[in-house]
Amino acid sequence: MADGRGGAGLCRGVARPLEVRSSACRGTVATRADRAVTRRLRVLLLAEAANPEWVSVPLVGWSLARALAEVADVHVVTQVRNRDAFLRAGLVEGRDFTAIDSEALAGPLWKLGTFLSGGRGGWTIQQAVATISYPYFEHLVWKRFGPDIRAGRYDVVHRITPLSPVQQSPIAAKCRAAGVPFVLGPINGGVPWPKGFEAEMKREREWLSKVRGLYRALPGRRSTLRADAILAGSRQTLRDIPARHHDRVIYLPENAIDPARFNARALHGGPGPMRACFIGRLVPLKGVDMLIAAAAPLLRDGRLVLEIIGDGDMMAPLRAQAAEFGGGVIFHGWKAHAEVQDIAARCQLLAFPSIREFGGGVVLEAMALGLAPVVVDYAGPAELVTDATGWKVPITGRAGVIAGLAARLAWCVDHPAEVAAKGEAARARVQALFTWERKAEQVLGIYHWIVTPDRPKPDPFGQE
Repeated sequence: MADGRGGAGLCRGVARPLEVRSSACRGTVATRADRAVTRRLRVLLLAEAANPEWVSVPLVGWSLARALAEVADVHVVTQVRNRDAFLRAGLVEGRDFTAIDSEALAGPLWKLGTFLSGGRGGWTIQQAVATISYPYFEHLVWKRFGPDIRAGRYDVVHRITPLSPVQQSPIAAKCRAAGVPFVLGPINGGVPWPKGFEAEMKREREWLSKVRGLYRALPGRRSTLRADAILAGSRQTLRDIPARHHDRVIYLPENAIDPARFNARALHGGPGPMRACFIGRLVPLKGVDMLIAAAAPLLRDGRLVLEIIGDGDMMAPLRAQAAEFGGGVIFHGWKAHAEVQDIAARCQLLAFPSIREFGGGVVLEAMALGLAPVVVDYAGPAELVTDATGWKVPITGRAGVIAGLAARLAWCVDHPAEVAAKGEAARARVQALFTWERKAEQVLGIYHWIVTPDRPKPDPFGQE
């Protein structure tokens, strides 16, 4: 055919792995799948946000892309704002990555989102404005790589970032028409604000959260969800995906750790009071004020020290709240990764009472050091912490969380041996499931599932 799609247009279902395996109209797609099982897969990675010098989503995008480069032949497509960081990291433009300049739309819309959120960069507002700019990024990606995709130069196209399920992928339908499997995710988000924390939601300027569900009506959602594999980064996200797509959904949390960056060991059994650290932004949803209130009796008695690593617009009121405890609460401000682990490793607990956390990468980082985590039983962190590796405090409004934290911290202070055992179990869990090397192996298994006949569906986390 003139558009380069060959016979794929005659057999619309060929991009689905099971249909490729069984259809009489195998054509080009089946031939590609047969060849793919005998060599390293060629993967085009869409990582609009990927940057080794930043944190959060860009660091996830970068880390997963680099890990996948060890197990497959990948080419990363990212946004132009990440270009210099890629070059500083030693990647070669044109060979290892391509930078797409979508700033004509992305730049002004980011500024608009920042303005609407009062300069806080509110997550929901920024995702809302990105629903306009991200499709333009994929439009430019297809303009550059569409001919290569149609020609079969890639076995898989995989969108790593954005992580938000709100962002639709117009390129998914184009890959399907070209007979090239498309992988979406891990996607994560959509965690409702918990009851009893309306004041925090207002202070975070998350007013759009109340109407977030409207994204399900966005154009392109149906075709995006027809991806050959959808990686759900949380159970909440998995539940939001219509059941008719669940045969192609795999639960896979997006976060992992680099053992080279988190190689210290927590100090258990040493002299002095027990130490607990918090790592993150000092903003209302992180709950640091609740942590200080819960720890107050232990701080007054000198039985606990809190190490607060991070900064934000709550720094001043938190310092005032902690003033009576003197050196019992230490504020470190922002620290480089190496310094963070040095501070955390002299602690025994991670106290992380965030009330609305999608992923919880910092929880895995602390667990990798051997800290026992105490988290709120809600959303991302609660999925990462098991009964064997830490504790989850019920989320029953501010008073309930403070009381639950107070009781758990007091118990931990009185049972240091049990804290050490949980910390060791936490470290072992991260090493087994949550390194970037392990994550790449998990994703590679998913790639092979969608291109290899009769391979069973992967399930890296089973029924956890």
